[in-house]
Amino acid sequence: MKFILSAFLVACVAGLGVEAAAPSKYTTRYDNINIDDILKNERLYKQYYECLIGKGKCTAEGKELKTILPDALATGCSKCSEKQKVGTEKVVRHLLEHRKQDYLTLEKIFDPSGVYRKKYEAEAKKRGIKV
Repeated sequence: MKFILSAFLVACVAGLGVEAAAPSKYTTRYDNINIDDILKNERLYKQYYECLIGKGKCTAEGKELKTILPDALATGCSKCSEKQKVGTEKVVRHLLEHRKQDYLTLEKIFDPSGVYRKKYEAEAKKRGIKV
């Protein structure tokens, strides 16, 4: 998925990591986590969100996510699995439709100059996502 905060999905879905044997792809070991359950569960959602914004304790997966997030944004999630890309769109849509302020806060942290917003705006528009 090529739009801003593409890796945020993986926080909710998978807490990305890079597999030692295949550094060209992020791990898929968390791909079976139910995204909808996390988005609907305030406690789980808040845990991931607060980790990302630096106001909460991070799980091991959250720490990994924060480490790889700049790479995922820079590369358009090119190291993500197809399932992670699909989940990314789901999470971004959820944030924009139901948690716009959270989205804007994350954007200020991970895209303060607006580089990724500009880079991925056309792709988001093609997918019917108004950023």
